[in-house]
Amino acid sequence: MQFEEKPVSSKTVFEGHLIDVEVQQVRTPQGNIAQREIVHHAPAVALLAITADDQMILEKQWRSPIAKTTLEIPAGKVDSRDEDSAKHAAIRELNEETRYQADQLKKLSSFYTSVGCMDEYMTLYLATGLRPVDKELPQDQDEQLVLQTVTLDQALAMIDSGEIEDAKTVMAIYYWQGMKKNGQ
Repeated sequence: MQFEEKPVSSKTVFEGHLIDVEVQQVRTPQGNIAQREIVHHAPAVALLAITADDQMILEKQWRSPIAKTTLEIPAGKVDSRDEDSAKHAAIRELNEETRYQADQLKKLSSFYTSVGCMDEYMTLYLATGLRPVDKELPQDQDEQLVLQTVTLDQALAMIDSGEIEDAKTVMAIYYWQGMKKNGQ
């Protein structure tokens, strides 16, 4: 069965600081013409940061697209400071957002965040052996973050209660639960 759609036309309708939006007219495998609205986003990283006392670091922050405060793991985009290195971005974001550095940084997974409309590709890292940074990097001017730590049981309960709804954070928590079940 053929799945690939062929672009007939394409127009960038928005260029922003964080995203660009493209509207495509495509021909489907059945020969129909359809419109696709595509959000182009820089690659991103996220961190399952586990403290020495076996708690994960969460960030409370305002998210305008959903008009509410969320609890999320540290994350950010790969940008020009990182020379296309997701690992460098993870180290930088951990410093900027939590003021920690990790003795061990392990890639857990990479994934698309919302394939129905966006090309953002995120890499999830496990950060352990956390200690305060030697030199603090500047924080993003548009972010206001409050850190908190929670145990795995607390994090799972927060998913169940709807207090944690962010997909990358839910995924990281379930990954952490799987690590525990496997004795890691």
